[in-house]
Amino acid sequence: LLFPVSNLCGKCRPRDTGLLQPSLNFLYWSLHQTTPYSQQRAVAVLLSNVSLLELLQKVLECTWLRSPPSGPAYLSSEDALLCSGWLLVASLLLYQHRYNTEVHQTLSLDLKEVLNAVIFRNKKPILLLVSIMQFLRAALRQNFSSSLLVIVGQNTAQDATQPQPPSLQDATLHPLATQQVFSLVVSLQNLLVHKDLLLSQAVVACLETLVEYLYVKNQDVALHVASQPWHRFLLFTLLNGGQKSFLQPEVLRLMTLFVRYQSSNIISQKEISQILQEAAEANLAELPEATSCALHLFLCQV
Repeated sequence: LLFPVSNLCGKCRPRDTGLLQPSLNFLYWSLHQTTPYSQQRAVAVLLSNVSLLELLQKVLECTWLRSPPSGPAYLSSEDALLCSGWLLVASLLLYQHRYNTEVHQTLSLDLKEVLNAVIFRNKKPILLLVSIMQFLRAALRQNFSSSLLVIVGQNTAQDATQPQPPSLQDATLHPLATQQVFSLVVSLQNLLVHKDLLLSQAVVACLETLVEYLYVKNQDVALHVASQPWHRFLLFTLLNGGQKSFLQPEVLRLMTLFVRYQSSNIISQKEISQILQEAAEANLAELPEATSCALHLFLCQV
């Protein structure tokens, strides 16, 4: 079925949402719900379809070509198609790298536009933001060097009126610019305050991958990002809801991040002791899987 469905997608236009939406979803699940051997074959089939990749290029570009909605953010059919497109491309990036699959057509994206889609949200639906962050994570994990992806139009020039210390030079973070990194971090922090479970999971995962990327490129920038005092305020904001326990997946993962990068101004021995105490008193068998995994990673990091 991959052959006819992928060929059908390649003959469509981005506005053919009624046909493309289920088709892209089928391709996405074909990649994920299969055996590793079949997965490798599926990746090869999709990456050999030039028309499909050209269609995906046009779909992704619609993210910033469309006018933002004037009313409350909701998932329209166009937005749903964008979600499917970003998720599928993120998966193709991941699996192309895993299996070293031959690429017959590259995707060219403006990194500045991708980042601005998250930084300047313009009432984008939560699911669309999550999908774009999934793509951003995949690109960060490969240092923007995938043979499937070409970054174009990156703007690394800094405003001359904003001096910066020598240790924060943009050249070390290429293709990201220092100001883009800080703007993205602030935007991710603001998104966490919404306390939406799906959004929180995506934001924390994106923040983890971003700091890992920065640590490889420039440790000073990574440690600076991980130790921003605003993170501590953010933690207390997350704990100020109906569920005040530290045993929340997004809180545990944030704590793990701060312990990993030794951000003692964000998480102190007191918070670590509180988490250990809560874990000791909890019925571990009744914890949700996401919480159990996050707690395991936290304890290992400690």
